[in-house]
Order: sequence, then C-alpha cells, then structure tokens
Amino acid sequence: MTRAVYVLGAGAHPWGKWPDKPQLQLALEATGAALADAALGWRDVQGLVAASSRFEGGMGWGLHANEVAQAVSEHGMACVNVGGACAAGAIAVQTAYTMIASGQYDVVVAMGAERMPKGFIPRPPGSQDDITDSDYLRWVAMGATNPAYWAIEARRRMHEHGTTEETLAQAAVLMRRNASGNRLARFRKETSVGEVLASPMVADPLHLLQICPVSDGAAAVVLGSEAFMKRSGRKAVRVSGCVAATGQFGDPARRIPTVSSTVRPGVKHTSEVATAVERAFEMAGVGPGDVDLLEMADNTAWHLLAWPEIFGFHEAGMSDRLLADGQFDIGGRLPLNPSGGFLSFGEATTAQAVLQVCELTWQLRGEAEGHQVEGAKVAMSAVLGLGANGGSVILTA
Repeated sequence: MTRAVYVLGAGAHPWGKWPDKPQLQLALEATGAALADAALGWRDVQGLVAASSRFEGGMGWGLHANEVAQAVSEHGMACVNVGGACAAGAIAVQTAYTMIASGQYDVVVAMGAERMPKGFIPRPPGSQDDITDSDYLRWVAMGATNPAYWAIEARRRMHEHGTTEETLAQAAVLMRRNASGNRLARFRKETSVGEVLASPMVADPLHLLQICPVSDGAAAVVLGSEAFMKRSGRKAVRVSGCVAATGQFGDPARRIPTVSSTVRPGVKHTSEVATAVERAFEMAGVGPGDVDLLEMADNTAWHLLAWPEIFGFHEAGMSDRLLADGQFDIGGRLPLNPSGGFLSFGEATTAQAVLQVCELTWQLRGEAEGHQVEGAKVAMSAVLGLGANGGSVILTA
C-alpha cells in the first residue's frame, strides 16, 4: 500500500532570457525558494530528482541533481537524473512521488532548470553521427521544426470543426491576458486578435504569437510524507494523481517524419498525454467535471482548443464556442492555464512541467496573486515530450 504524498513547498525563478546566469544558478535559486516555502533546509532533503537537459548538461552527462548537491549540500542524499524532453519535469515529479509513496524517503525535491538556445530549438536534436535517427533527419532533410506539424493539426481542425483564424488568435490573447497578472511570466503585455494575426506567419495557419517561444527558467517542488505535511502547519495539498506514460501504436497524431501512421480504433490522439491524463483521473478518483483548473502544454494556440476535447472535458469541436463564451477564462467553467501558459512563459523544456505543479500548488493554496482561480480544490497538469512521453499531475486541497 502506497503512502500519501503532499507538496510541502514550491519555488521558481522568473522566466526570460538570463545570459549572465548559469543553469546551475537558476536551479539553486528555484530550489532554494521551494525549500524556504517548505520551511526546510538542505539537510532535510533525502532525495533530489532533476529533469535532465540536452541543451546544457550537468558535468557533461546531464547530472544536474549531482551538480546541485555538490554546490550546496553533500550529505549523502540520493540523486536521480531523468530524461523525457519537454515532459522531463513531469517524470521528475512522478519519480519523486514514487520515492516517497514507497516509504523509503520522507522528503524529496523535484526540480528542472534550463537555458534554451534562440529560435525554434535551432540545432537539430538527435545524433548527427546516426543517420537512422528519424528526429535528426526530419530537421536536416525536411527542414521541419516543430511548428510544421502543429500547423498540420491546426489546419485539420479548421477543416473538421470550422475553427477560424480569429479563434486561434483569441486563444493566444487569453494566454497573454492571464499572464498579465503573473510576475513569473516572461510576456505580460496583453495583446489583441489583430496584433496576433499581424505577427509573422510561421507555419500556415500559425502566426508567431500563436507559437510558444523558448526561454530560460527553473522550478522546484518539495514533496513529503503526511508526517512532514502535518509538521509544516501549511494548508495540505495532496498529490492525488501522478502519472507518466508513453504513446500507443495507432495514435492518429501527426508526427513528422511519421505523418502517415497506422490509425487504430480506440487509440486517442496524442496518446502519451491522453493516457497519462486518463490514468491520473483514475488514480485520483476524480473526473473531468471535478477539475477546477487545467495547466496544460500550449505549445501552440491549437493545443488550447484540441487538448481539453481529447482529455474528455467536452465534445470535439466545442472548444471554439467555450473560448468565445469565456468558459476558459480564469472565472470560467474550466480555467485554462491561468498562469499564462507556454505561450506567455516561453518553454524552458525540462523546467516547464515542474512549473506547472508549482502553479497548481499556488492556486490550491490561494496564493496565485493576480491570476487566482477562486475556490480551486482540484487542479490538473498535462504535458507532452519528444519520444512520445506524456505526464499528468492532479493536486487536491
């Protein structure tokens, strides 16, 4: 039988571009803030799980947890380094959760820190020495950065559901409006539909302001056992669902270079995330109707419309009307990314999903100043990573 796990503390460094701050410093500031929030010190930490980066690698091996430990507190704690691309933060949180739920540890920190290169992740991923690496080949042979296949999905939605360019733009407008009250967000200036549609076209129909940029950032959460939660005296925020998953064969999602894949009945679109969400619901004993807010990976405006439908919050094609009616607003039926989301932060790959859990924590505590969802009791995250990695976390208060 697993033990209950709680969030004891959450902390983050503001998102932006920080050329004078090494990745290690970003990590230390975020983790230090999380520990201070939990009223704990480094000596209390029994385990440290780091979302590992491919852009800047701890000690050349992605040993970010070890790098942090050696910088501040070598006292024998367990260091675990996990990958998962953009879903690495969710996998780090899930790993930390399991370490505590198993009964082996009482206090474990999950963190992610990233300094991103400029542009749409400009240097190709994968191995330049391996011509069988399909992800590398799609960059050098096709010139297809990620917006290319997101644009395919957006165009398909326009065909199937009548989604307009204005609706896609309105989704981006919502994210900037939410971010205007969030001190951690990089882009806090509100925008308009006209400004979004006037921004450069990147991959038809997606304009620049409808695609998440890349940023530098760091976030950390301190997870702990019930005994530590009671000792803290803070409002209890329980990790009720915490799942990592991978994709399923037959997924209809378009992924260059495997655009033409076998589609199988019953396999959901973006199955790595849909599966994680479904299992998180089951684990937490809740359903879509119980969720008070959803923090999800909005790599583009299309995601904001498509993913709530895929996750079962409402029928396919309904998001357009719900967006127009204000139901995705902070005061609406299903607040989407009250933080401002990836569109307002810019993606710091390994840190982004950890930041989502921080945001869920602050919302359930009533501490999301400037963008608070009033009375939130159940909060959920969802994230996607290269390699068909997905993750979802449900926190309850």
